[in-house]
Amino acid sequence: MFVRDEVLLEVSFAVACERLTQLTESGALIPASEDSYSRETGTLARVGAIGLSKLVRVQIRELARTEESAGIALRWEAAGPGGGLFPVLDADVMLTPAGEHVTLLSMAGSYRPPLGSLGQALDRAILHRVADATIRRFVAKVAARIGGGQSGGATETHAPNGAGSSPPAGEGPY
Repeated sequence: MFVRDEVLLEVSFAVACERLTQLTESGALIPASEDSYSRETGTLARVGAIGLSKLVRVQIRELARTEESAGIALRWEAAGPGGGLFPVLDADVMLTPAGEHVTLLSMAGSYRPPLGSLGQALDRAILHRVADATIRRFVAKVAARIGGGQSGGATETHAPNGAGSSPPAGEGPY
């Protein structure tokens, strides 16, 4: 399954890259990941998965940058009792210039629902909405940090293909 969200930041590409580098190097993306994941997976308690797992591993690859884009790869993975009931998310967080003082922050990733056909049915019923909400929350947190504050600098937009839907034909998830 594919998930995606994006936000326009009212900062230049160079400033956004520097701030994302600082967030990555300082380890600030790890608590943002944990908070986004735990807040949204908490909704699973209502469908019987209470206390089965917690996020214990966040992997982040350092910033790769070209003139036209910059990005990091990350992986979120649940572990502990019931960790296999949660999918592993592999995603790219990207920055691309969108104007002289505007940068697009996007996150696109994929996961495979666990538990075979039962997991696919649960994903269609509720888990995909949880995944979408988790991605939106993380992108909003990163946007607030790069944009300079809770409300300063970030303007939310919707993904052109709708957050969480499959990419348009011919496009990969990244």
